[in-house]
Amino acid sequence: MRAAYATTASAEDPLRALEIGERPEPQEREGWATVTVRSAALNHHDLWSLRGVGLPAERLPMILGCDAAGVDADGNEVIVHAVIGDPRWRGDETLDPRRTLLSELHQGTLAERVSVPAANLVPKPASLSFDEAACLPTAWLTAYRLLFVRGRAQPGETVLVQGAAGGVASAAIALGAACGLRVWATSRDEAKRAFALEQGAHESFETGARLPDRVDLVVETVGEATWSHSIRSLRPGGRIAIVGATSGAQPPAELGHIFFRQLEVIGSTMGTRDELERLIALLGATGLRPRVDRGYALADAGDAFAALLGGELRGKLVIHPGE
Repeated sequence: MRAAYATTASAEDPLRALEIGERPEPQEREGWATVTVRSAALNHHDLWSLRGVGLPAERLPMILGCDAAGVDADGNEVIVHAVIGDPRWRGDETLDPRRTLLSELHQGTLAERVSVPAANLVPKPASLSFDEAACLPTAWLTAYRLLFVRGRAQPGETVLVQGAAGGVASAAIALGAACGLRVWATSRDEAKRAFALEQGAHESFETGARLPDRVDLVVETVGEATWSHSIRSLRPGGRIAIVGATSGAQPPAELGHIFFRQLEVIGSTMGTRDELERLIALLGATGLRPRVDRGYALADAGDAFAALLGGELRGKLVIHPGE
């Protein structure tokens, strides 16, 4: 079968490590299911894999991709939950110390077919296209958990989303606005601030700008570059939920602000299968849909990765392995 995969790693030039070609078919395993992939969404996780982060040389070659929607062996339309836990683990699979994402230990979704534990398949409603469904398991599920599970956001609260155009950040804007939050967003780029407004943000601001008021919750995906602004933007007792650090992971501590104003610093990552089902139900109830920027045939996956690396996106990029 054809797939997009990594055979080496290149920290400086990740696109050099990308290969498109034939890979072995998934092997049958008890309790696992094979899905014919109709759409697979790209994530920055895929670029990190090409750089060698979290993907040691002994696991190569590795098919890339965490997210997919497709058809199982019985003809059911399904969405693939990307978190693969230890079979012995019980409870929240994101807390399993042995958990991995697809394309870390097990072959990923940027292929004509992918094999996953049968319990990781979630029914795809007919109201969602395959492209829209493929956007959910990483960026949109991460945003859902960050806002409503870890961040405990409530209707009427004000949420500040830093780095407005990223996959998780833009999903958080859309989800928050659809669920009764007042959403503010920041970006250094005027076009990206406009995109945040299109996604549902009530106001958008230059990165680091003084805000009209303090906020209840900050969605932090940027890290060092915005950390001080995030901490200083919170009301007393407010919460900052961290899901990424694209500008660096060593921000100033701001300990005085944190303890004196009794702020909560919350880590969050990915989401559970149950949360994915709740996210799908939320989209069904609200009519909200992920925005797909562009779709690519598998043969053009290199162009998709180049677009992701360049960062000039307005929504998710998807690959169609069957094309």
